[in-house]
Amino acid sequence: MEGVQPQDVVQDLRLARRRQTELCRQKRIFNARNRIIGGDTKAWDVQVRDQNIKEATERARQETFAAEMRQNDKITCILEDREKRDRKNLCKAINDFQQSFQKPETRREFDLSDPLALKKYVPARQSDSDVRNTISGMQKFMGEDLNFYKRKKFQQEQNREWSLQQQREWRNASADQNCAEELYAKTRLQFDERAKHLQTLESATRRAVCASVKEFNKSQASESAERKIQQKKQEQEDNLAEISNLLRGDLLSENPQQAASSFGPHRVVPDRWKGMSQGQLEQIRTVQKQQVQEKLRLQEEERQRDLDWDRQRVQGARATLLFERHQWRQQRDMRRALDGSNVRLAREQLQRKKYMKELYTNHPTEDYFTQFNTRSR
Repeated sequence: MEGVQPQDVVQDLRLARRRQTELCRQKRIFNARNRIIGGDTKAWDVQVRDQNIKEATERARQETFAAEMRQNDKITCILEDREKRDRKNLCKAINDFQQSFQKPETRREFDLSDPLALKKYVPARQSDSDVRNTISGMQKFMGEDLNFYKRKKFQQEQNREWSLQQQREWRNASADQNCAEELYAKTRLQFDERAKHLQTLESATRRAVCASVKEFNKSQASESAERKIQQKKQEQEDNLAEISNLLRGDLLSENPQQAASSFGPHRVVPDRWKGMSQGQLEQIRTVQKQQVQEKLRLQEEERQRDLDWDRQRVQGARATLLFERHQWRQQRDMRRALDGSNVRLAREQLQRKKYMKELYTNHPTEDYFTQFNTRSR
């Protein structure tokens, strides 16, 4: 086994698979029933199974691709959301850092371009308690209160204005509340009056409708009773007229003229016809007897005609039999001549075979015939 190469094993497997395929093909090819009469059901089953396996494989591959695409889409969405969130956090961190550690006030040159520089400028004296009012500054002396009266007057005015404003607001609130209450009371009274008026109108309308319906029903009942009386009276008059017409008409009197039809004297009206007279019956019986005699004569003629046809048929059959016998004799003579010719030809063919057997002495053996039909190709 040490000298066996992988190429030899592969080649042996390939040859074995080829031999197995050849054997299966020979079984299919040399089976006359499957080759001539029917199809190769096994091959069809194999093809169907292969097709189903191929479709299942393709379906599984498509499903795998779809699952991978869905997974990739989810991962892409997650990554995009994470990137947006990181970018947002980064921008927020930058803004927080700038607002916390990079304020404009912390710049070195901010005092040159400060827009509130004049507002931030401190005057020489802001109040009596300013720390800059030193003794040497000559801004404040002991016992001085320069803004006392002005500050006191301003505080009094401010207190008076606050008191007046509170009084005005209280009066306005009271007036608004009284106005709202009066308006609510007026609205409630209007709604009550309107509801009472609508209720009164509804009651009057209902009473009027009931009265009108009652009057309409009474009129309808009276008209219906009058109509029934008139119908009953008319029905009685129609019944009396019908009875009188039947008693005086031609139906009960059995007048034969009433059955006469307007389409001809030989036709009658079925619902008025009372039957035939004795003369008409005698005439019908006479015509029936004549028809019976005529039918017997026609039957006799038909029988004579059938006898003539039978005699002609027998004569034709006899002539046909004689002709068939003549043809049979001719065919027998021709068969005898043909048999003699066939015997002569057979004798000549036998002599020729004997001559050919003597001429060709190399006879084929059984191995010569067994070499055929050994492969399917």
